[in-house]
Amino acid sequence: MSKPFADLQMLDRMADTQAEFARWRAGYGVIRHLPDTQHQALELAEQLVSDGLQPDTATVFRMLAALDRLTSAGLWLVAHMTYALRVHPDGTALQSADFKGNPEGHTGGALNMVPGYAAYMALNALTGETRGWLMGQGHCVAAIDALNVLLGNLNPEQADRYGGRGGLDHLVADFYSYEQRPDGRTRAPLGSHVNPHTAGGIMEGGYLGFAELQYVHMPLPGETLVAFLSDGAAEEQRGSDWAPRWWRSEDCGLPLPVMIANGRRIEQRTELGTRQGLDGFITHLNRAGFDAMRFDGRDPTAFVCTLFTMERRLRAVAREHHQGLRHYPLPVPYGIAETIKGYGFYGAGSNAAHNLPLPGSPRHDARARELFNHHAGILHVPETDLRDAIGLLRNHRRQQRPREKDHPLAVRAPDTPAIPELPARNDTCSPMLAVDDFFQALVACNPRLRPRVGNPDELASNRLSGVLSALRHRVDDPENELESVHGMVITALNEEAVVSACLANKGGLNLVASYEAFCVKMLGAIRQELIFARHQKELERPAQWLGFPVIATSHSWENGKNEQSHQDTTFCEALLGEMNDMVRVLFPADYNSTQALLPEIYTSRGQLACMVIPKRDRPCVFTREEARQLARTGAQVVDEDLSPGTPLLLVANGAYQLSELIRASERLRDTSTPFRLVYVQEPGRFREPRDRFEAACALPEADREWLFPRRYSHCVVLTHMRPEVFRGHASGICNGFRQGRVLGYINRGGTLNEAGMLFANHCTWAHALARGAELLDRPAGDFLTDEEIAAVEGHGDPGILTA
Repeated sequence: MSKPFADLQMLDRMADTQAEFARWRAGYGVIRHLPDTQHQALELAEQLVSDGLQPDTATVFRMLAALDRLTSAGLWLVAHMTYALRVHPDGTALQSADFKGNPEGHTGGALNMVPGYAAYMALNALTGETRGWLMGQGHCVAAIDALNVLLGNLNPEQADRYGGRGGLDHLVADFYSYEQRPDGRTRAPLGSHVNPHTAGGIMEGGYLGFAELQYVHMPLPGETLVAFLSDGAAEEQRGSDWAPRWWRSEDCGLPLPVMIANGRRIEQRTELGTRQGLDGFITHLNRAGFDAMRFDGRDPTAFVCTLFTMERRLRAVAREHHQGLRHYPLPVPYGIAETIKGYGFYGAGSNAAHNLPLPGSPRHDARARELFNHHAGILHVPETDLRDAIGLLRNHRRQQRPREKDHPLAVRAPDTPAIPELPARNDTCSPMLAVDDFFQALVACNPRLRPRVGNPDELASNRLSGVLSALRHRVDDPENELESVHGMVITALNEEAVVSACLANKGGLNLVASYEAFCVKMLGAIRQELIFARHQKELERPAQWLGFPVIATSHSWENGKNEQSHQDTTFCEALLGEMNDMVRVLFPADYNSTQALLPEIYTSRGQLACMVIPKRDRPCVFTREEARQLARTGAQVVDEDLSPGTPLLLVANGAYQLSELIRASERLRDTSTPFRLVYVQEPGRFREPRDRFEAACALPEADREWLFPRRYSHCVVLTHMRPEVFRGHASGICNGFRQGRVLGYINRGGTLNEAGMLFANHCTWAHALARGAELLDRPAGDFLTDEEIAAVEGHGDPGILTA
């Protein structure tokens, strides 16, 4: 007798003697349990009983049967969310008027997520532990919302609309309804992707690939995170292959990554949609240090069994490491849920399954309506059966555990850090040393807050050698004293990966530093985080993670030696376009101004800071008190001359730009020309606010008038950025520059030093004076020599100005 046949006989005998096993084994609707899954379920049930988590195996199989019914109801509801305006809980067929005129939804992916998310809920119910969850494919949110509504796991605004009588009708009608409030926001507490309305949601998942980079860094010790990932993202973001390289049981919780391998993008198969591609990917995972496990992604019980096994395996290898039997990297279990796109409904496995699987609109097409009602009918669960199933799985009160909407990562709120007090400096030094000194002291003062440093490369050359010495690169096989198995510096030549390590560390202290030009590669990950946090704030549930800076150093003006690819001011410019209450864009000019900004950045909540900081030595222009005042107001008067005559306002934005205008001020003073020199450290505070949250960050009008009096109607600006960007965002300066000139980066560069970069972009002190002369209707010769004028006009010796 062959073993498979013998195994089937054993399963048959078990079904004959255990009614609850037999009932579950029969499946439900489209859900079938393969023999392998049946064996795993028996092992699961016995282990749960052995661990004292369940009273007997019959109870386990009752709950797994309830899971089948919950999953089927979830599939049924997801299909309705795409196509229907209302539901019929009794399962009767929908008529033409019951359907949407313009259906919309990422239907196939959402259907594939239903078994996974339902299984996550069931695993928590079976073990009495509320784990965290994360979904990289945020467009599958219909699965999450559908099951959350069925289980009553809702945030207040969704509970009010979807939790009572008629709630399911509201849910399906609201999905992609596009209705707006008077303020322009969507009326429904629902979205096309995971959002702060989504109970337990912590990431939008709109940019595929970022969840893959973040999940391993998210859970703290004692926590478990189930991370649902997509096979499409595996093609996009290979940095996720390094998870075993970063995971340490001493400072990380348990990550349980599960890929939904449905084999399709929007228009064609993924590489993993072929047998050869999937086999090759599993080989690749195992070589990267994962412990790959394939299972039936159509079966919610297979999800439960696999997640349970993954968790036990990871705990086991961590114990073996502590006993000295294993060394890092440890094999991180990685589940691969094999399924087809849109399983459970018409069109499964086709390209159409991604969005609208039916061949037409059921409202207008009788054939499409017939197909919908037939396939939805297979998924329908009678109300009594569904109520009983939900009652078994919604056992939070009995187990005294939090609901999944309140899982540990969703309610992250670390203690406010103790802030170190450091001395000011009055010498010439790198402003980056202020970051180096401060972050070392901050970490030392707050041992309970896990530190992470995101570093693409060259931490020491960016003047963070103290941070590197104290925290060290995290590696598996240290080569020197700056590397450690337990290092806190995440280093990889992948800017998205290293910024994600810090964005994920919402329970700790973070620092990101990179060349300014290469920070651009971080923008997608940062912007996704800012949008999610802003929406949380608008719902009056603001994010509570601690703020931190993303530092653009080795910046454009001092990085000329590396050609123009390294001279790019896009990063700070793009972040100025985001909401100023969510990300502050800052240009500290010296050691003291840099240090004065850091305490508020690290005690803020749900807010990032983009800091553009020189790494080369700069003179300390501001005293400690001046630097603190500059941090409070965003701008500071540096120098002025009140001589009679028409005054000139000089505005600097950027450390090198300040030095140029200090030199220009000296020439103005020599010629008895009245002037005021103002340094603008935070341009966003001078923009026209776009809503009430930004208005709260804007500098009051009285302070603006004090800094930029109306009598200064002629203005010359030197900015770190492109001039058009500064002019647009800092419109609250000098009457919107109606009588002003803004000089900045004009996309010119090459192999140059700092002075050469300034000259190439017409941003020297002399160029500023020439523009000032134009505004004052005075000859340039009043301020400049003939040789200097020739250099400004482009036919003289640049060395006259740059020496």
